[in-house]
This record gives sequence, C-alpha cells and structure tokens, in this order.
Amino acid sequence: MVARNGLTKNQLCVLEKLEAASGPLSAYTLLDQLRERGFRAPLQVYRALDTLVKSGFVHRLESLNSFVACAEPHDHSHSMTAFAICDTCGQVTEFSDHDVGHRLDEWVRSTGFAAKKAVIEFRGTCAKCLAEAA
Repeated sequence: MVARNGLTKNQLCVLEKLEAASGPLSAYTLLDQLRERGFRAPLQVYRALDTLVKSGFVHRLESLNSFVACAEPHDHSHSMTAFAICDTCGQVTEFSDHDVGHRLDEWVRSTGFAAKKAVIEFRGTCAKCLAEAA
C-alpha cells in the first residue's frame, strides 16, 4: 500500500473530497467540486482515482458507478470487503471479514474458477431509514 505522504497533489485532493463527503461521489461530481483546485479534465480525476483504488484508499461502488473513501483499516488483498448501500439516504457502510473472505476464496478455488475481482454490494434500506419510516 502506498503511504498517504507518497500521494500526488491531485490524488490527495480527490481523497480529501471523498473523505469529507457524506456519501459516494461520481468522478464527474468530483471534477465539479475540484475545479477551484485546478482540475480541468475528467482524466485528472480518473488517474487519481485509479491510483487511490489500487492503493486501497478508495473503493469503487460498481452498482452506483461512484467512489467512497476506505472506512476500515484492513489489508484489501487478504480480506473480503463488502458494502451496504441505503437506497433511501445513500449511506454506504463498509465492512470486512477475514473469515468470510477466506471461505469465499476456498469456495471459488474449489470450483476451479480463477477470480480476478470480487465486489459484494448489498442494496436496501439502512436501520435509520427503516426506523424513520415506521
């Protein structure tokens, strides 16, 4: 994992925006929010996001085509990371479980499948929104 102090100015700007956000942000939303910091082209944001995802600072939410800052201190290469995404308020909760990840890895290997990537996203309603609706 790249140390935070090893990130470029653009990467730090993108990471700080995601860390301050109340929910996931798309690359174009990030671009709009970073124009005052000198960002002019989508490629600047995408390059920063690519490095941040590979370094484990940021996660891409496939179902939303958006990004969130990593909320958990974990080693992404050795544990399963999943997300619970509230369709009502947009809250994203990240969780990681080494044992579940290990069992999923074993199952995938037992089938002879060569996995390159896994994304686990639960979509639904968070406890707060359920309580407010009751």
